[in-house]
Amino acid sequence: MPAVPLSVVIITYNEERNIARCLEALGDVADEVIVVDSFSTDRTVDISRQHGARVIQHAFEGYVQQKNFATAQAQYDHVLQLDADEVLTDELRQSIRQAKENWQGAGYTLARLTNYCGSWVRHGGWYPDRKLRLYDRRLGQWEGMLLHERYETQPGQLVGALNGDLLHYSYDSVEQHVAQLNRFTSIAAEELWLRGKRRVTLFHLLLKPIWKFVHGYFLRLGMLDGFAGLSIATISAWGVFLKFAKLRTRRPTTTV
Repeated sequence: MPAVPLSVVIITYNEERNIARCLEALGDVADEVIVVDSFSTDRTVDISRQHGARVIQHAFEGYVQQKNFATAQAQYDHVLQLDADEVLTDELRQSIRQAKENWQGAGYTLARLTNYCGSWVRHGGWYPDRKLRLYDRRLGQWEGMLLHERYETQPGQLVGALNGDLLHYSYDSVEQHVAQLNRFTSIAAEELWLRGKRRVTLFHLLLKPIWKFVHGYFLRLGMLDGFAGLSIATISAWGVFLKFAKLRTRRPTTTV
């Protein structure tokens, strides 16, 4: 059987720092590359086009909607979905080539290895952080609400796991992590509100943040990642508090 053709789809917004590195690392695994951009104000679109990507601009309606839209734009049914701050390693590219030559099931998970402020994080629950990113779009779709989107295959479908790491360049600084955390906790609080989970107690504001730190730093061995592990565990715990504090102080929208 001939190798299946593969579409690589990437959603972007102001990713001029990352997008070239992501595109250059694709090598020969992509039969087409599509960048769905949410009207960036930097050089993301120009850089993408310079690297041979087909750019489609589409207003951002949410992560789930944007990734489903991007998947639908692909010419081929077999799709690799990447974020602009992710990079394929040599081993992962070889695994993708092998999957194309002998495709099995609905898709494959990829192991993400995250770079945090210059350090590779292998503990604290951050690795291998497997994500289903290589898939047959006829057998699943992106699902979720406002945050933590995930690709779900149809019931009973086989999902494999590829060798090799997907390098994830997450945060260059603690300031960047905190800024992202503030944004994401607002989204997470809104999602809890929409799901009807509106009761916030001392358990949510105190015990859950403490458990988050203990679980990541001690039980998941985040301590072995040095400063990065300590920073991640501490900020993650703070994020749990922020999420529930924002939910606690959210006011219902009034209509006239």
